[in-house]
Amino acid sequence: MGRTGKRAAPAWADSIPTTSETAVAHRVRKRWLLPTPPGCAPALAAELGVPLAIACLLARRGLTDPASARGFLQPELTALHAPTALLDMDRALERLQRAIRDGEKIRIHGDYDVDGITSTVILKTAIEMAGGKVGFTIPHRLKEGYGIQPAAVDLCAEDGVTLIISVDTGIRAAEVVRRARALNIDAIITDHHLPEAELPDAVAVINPNRPGCSYPNKDLCGVGVAYKLVEALLSPLGWEPARLRRILGSFLKLVAIGTVADVVPLTGENRIIVSHGLAGLRDVRNPGLRALFEVAKLEPGCAPTARQIGFRVAPRINAAGRMASASDAVELFLTQDPARAHQIATQLHELNTARQAEEAAIVEAILEECARQPIGDAHFALVFCAENWHRGVLGIVASRLVDRFHRPAFVLGEQDGVAQGSGRSIAGFHLLDALDALPGMFVKYGGHSHAAGLTMRAGAVGDFRDRFNARARSILKPEDLRASLAIDAIVSLGELDDRLFQDLQMLEPFGAQNPEPLFAALDVEVAGPLTLMKEKHVRVPLRQGGRTVFFKGFHFAERAEELRQGARIDVAFTLEEDRYRGGWSAVMKDIR
Repeated sequence: MGRTGKRAAPAWADSIPTTSETAVAHRVRKRWLLPTPPGCAPALAAELGVPLAIACLLARRGLTDPASARGFLQPELTALHAPTALLDMDRALERLQRAIRDGEKIRIHGDYDVDGITSTVILKTAIEMAGGKVGFTIPHRLKEGYGIQPAAVDLCAEDGVTLIISVDTGIRAAEVVRRARALNIDAIITDHHLPEAELPDAVAVINPNRPGCSYPNKDLCGVGVAYKLVEALLSPLGWEPARLRRILGSFLKLVAIGTVADVVPLTGENRIIVSHGLAGLRDVRNPGLRALFEVAKLEPGCAPTARQIGFRVAPRINAAGRMASASDAVELFLTQDPARAHQIATQLHELNTARQAEEAAIVEAILEECARQPIGDAHFALVFCAENWHRGVLGIVASRLVDRFHRPAFVLGEQDGVAQGSGRSIAGFHLLDALDALPGMFVKYGGHSHAAGLTMRAGAVGDFRDRFNARARSILKPEDLRASLAIDAIVSLGELDDRLFQDLQMLEPFGAQNPEPLFAALDVEVAGPLTLMKEKHVRVPLRQGGRTVFFKGFHFAERAEELRQGARIDVAFTLEEDRYRGGWSAVMKDIR
């Protein structure tokens, strides 16, 4: 979808001075944190019967005792927490069971991202399995905005709905829930976002992060919370245990996709969910999932990795809510018609291509402005705003900028006197707390520590920029603005082989708080000219001790001068599966 109207230059540094000595026009260079071998690793390796390299990596992730390490390496469904451990689950279940028994109309209200879409699908499917009458509503990102809207509640009343269940949203919808009660509609809130001081006056508020909830896993995403309600609903139906396990296992496939896409920590309960859900995706029977995997070019019969879900599958699902209507993605997973599934999956693929173009254009405009007005030591947080930037991609752009500049960043699009957009943050700076500390600035806002969205008057953007930067400056130190790379192990190129790569698979799935192991090879020589791929990626031979290994470098074309033949460098890298060439590839993450 193209932009309309004029494109304004992104103003962002009007009142903040810069100094040429410290200005950064393009990319913040990272500090390398080299490891000290954990002393407990040999004993841990012997106890677990794993290679020393794996024991070292486990210890660096804080898994120093055999019991916790064994639970990490062998995630079991029996270790999942009971749904009843969530506060208000009993109240939610009683009200939902009554609605099903009495034939009431139920309406699910979801969010327009992957987490909200997968939550909507699994809860709708489960309620129908239990005999309920249920529809769903997902707001249009551009026309209606985030969250449950009063107009949606009014439509529920007109349709005779008597129970609304929110998924991945609603924890800050106190006013809307009051409106529902006035219309004789009960509400059950299921969410994972951080609450305000006032909880919605709903029949039940299920959220591991609400006050008073002792649920052990505070890192469940929205679809994880919805899955707990699904499990609580289906377990008492008297099905054969094998059937119940099979159906709950089928739901885990979508729960895994939503969990990976929402970038919550892949540790503890989330690791169990994703491990089993990804394994289940080896056998895909849902027509929508099959069609989606086909357009994402995933190999049939192979369990996808978390990386493939995060980079190939999730963006296509998200494209529906970013560029058009997220309801299309819900239909994709609900339809049993393979032809319709293929049609929707193709549309999502095309929308994702359009999303990439929109995102690239905005990033390019911002970087051009940064080249003219470099980011310097006085910039502890960034706010970019221009007219008619596509609101559906602003969160992704903010993530790109945080990766590049290592500062909290908001990217806003202005239209009709209103600025709306998304922000992302870095470790040590709580984004939602920062917005809470700026009362009266926003029409509405919400989110959590590392991601948030807001709507405000366009005329207040300059004031917000100054106050947001001042807030960041009061909390962050200059050293916080330089990203660091925590190297897991220093290796020689001669150590890179199939055995090491196979051993690393024991630590999958990789994601937040369980990243792919990061290695460093020191003082290696660029053994030949690099090959440029798609004008922005490179493939370069590196040599050490008589061994030459070809490394891939995504988005490394701009650093080609550092990779000239004969140069001696240190390289930080991961080992990743190469399904095109077979085996594994070494992928550069940084050089120095």
